[in-house]
Amino acid sequence: MNLKRLSTGLALAAASALVLAGCSTDATGATDSANITGDKGALAMSFAGLDIQIWVDQLAIMKPLIEDAGYTFLTDDPAWDIQTQVSDWETWLQRGDVKAIMGYPVQADSMVAVSEKALAAGVPVLGYAGGWEGTTPNLVLDNYADGVDLGTAAGEWVIEKYGTDATVSVALLGYWDTDLGRDRSEGIKEGLQKSGANIKIKETSVVSLDDGYAATQSQLTAVPDTKIWLAMASDPALGMYQALVDSGVNATDPDFLIGSLDATNDILDIVKDGESIWRLNYILPAQALAEANASLLIGAAEGTVTDDITMASTRVTPKNADGFRTK
Repeated sequence: MNLKRLSTGLALAAASALVLAGCSTDATGATDSANITGDKGALAMSFAGLDIQIWVDQLAIMKPLIEDAGYTFLTDDPAWDIQTQVSDWETWLQRGDVKAIMGYPVQADSMVAVSEKALAAGVPVLGYAGGWEGTTPNLVLDNYADGVDLGTAAGEWVIEKYGTDATVSVALLGYWDTDLGRDRSEGIKEGLQKSGANIKIKETSVVSLDDGYAATQSQLTAVPDTKIWLAMASDPALGMYQALVDSGVNATDPDFLIGSLDATNDILDIVKDGESIWRLNYILPAQALAEANASLLIGAAEGTVTDDITMASTRVTPKNADGFRTK
């Protein structure tokens, strides 16, 4: 697949290299800094997989914040395997210097046992995008509400563009294997259905850029006249956009609508063109998320923060897109 028009793959590799620069990797895939030993101990951040660009961006931003506060920053890449993620956390706890762990689990219920071990050892466990049994404080994201906002706005655009007489096909690239993905996907459906638009939704569960590209190709084969394309995350949305352009869709075709949650710099560059088919985007900026993560981790380790931080998405427009770019 040719994705030369998007720099996502290069950005992912570059960001990953930045996150892991100067780091050593043990047998579990968990990493720590080989060059910087925090005087205060270590703080750990664990995402389900590092094939999600906004998570990689957050780790790159968090690293200096954590280290400047006097801690070693530990990260891992479970690659969406729950056993690997549990093993990584077990390894961190065995170090003896970990002061707090924050994560977005592959499966939340499968992290309860290792979370209990951490708590018994006096190590706070924090949840990203919400929590599970034993986590506090958490970074709370209202993923369902964000999905509803996107679905509602898309439905309103459909009514304005196509009316309500003819049925309009909608491709929804959602993800139902995690709480975050499921909440966003179901929220998008709810918003579409309550908007009053006359639509027929085709759902596909995907999480990566390549999967988004392939799912879009399949949708175009099955329903060639699909004009409305929605995605619950930035990576499948980028794949979707590229597949549409590669299929011959004009990037400014007035009959098409792309909408998504989350945004990378690549997406912001597209959305800021007021004529782009990427008409709807809602963002939780990586910078703000990373700063909140770091604040929660440091505060939990030092006993100064016990309350959740709640964040809501903001709609991206051509006028404000540049303001959300990750540096």
